[in-house]
Amino acid sequence: MMRSFLLMLTLGLSAISLQAQTTAIPALDKSPLDVSYFPTNYTLLKIQDKIPGPLEARVIYSRPQKNNRIIFGDLIEYGKVWRLGANEATEIEFFQNVKINNTQVKKGRYTLYTIPYENKWTMIINRELDTWGSFKYDLRKDLLRVDVPVEKQTESADVFSLYFDKANKGFTLNAVWDSVKVSLPISL
Repeated sequence: MMRSFLLMLTLGLSAISLQAQTTAIPALDKSPLDVSYFPTNYTLLKIQDKIPGPLEARVIYSRPQKNNRIIFGDLIEYGKVWRLGANEATEIEFFQNVKINNTQVKKGRYTLYTIPYENKWTMIINRELDTWGSFKYDLRKDLLRVDVPVEKQTESADVFSLYFDKANKGFTLNAVWDSVKVSLPISL
């Protein structure tokens, strides 16, 4: 009886060991996930006890790369909803109530989409969460839309980036890719 038990245990452990050896680690994503905070570098400043103020916002997004492609008007089509990054739809979280274009936005987590055009982008704050891309975008879940002008840049950015800047009465969320920059003003 004991021999049978030991044999079964050895076979079971061997099967688990073989399965563990054949499990492949997923490949690295070509568009890595990133997080930006306002105040900038909040988490680093927090561990250094140098926080300049309360955490106001963070954005979680994936960073596609240009890779010698034509971005706007080709890869990212003008006039169509875009997830503002790659992979999962970009999410923005506000840690207190804010105001965007005279619309009160309550503290919480939202999805951030845009509709890019050559001279402006329509930025969209949407209530749908935890979604991939913009394939299931639902206009009925929009909290607000605001048009922001496109600023042409002299230098091209190969990697898509979202980052915050301090502003007079709040902060701006900036999106930069290729030779394009847009800024969404957010008031406190």
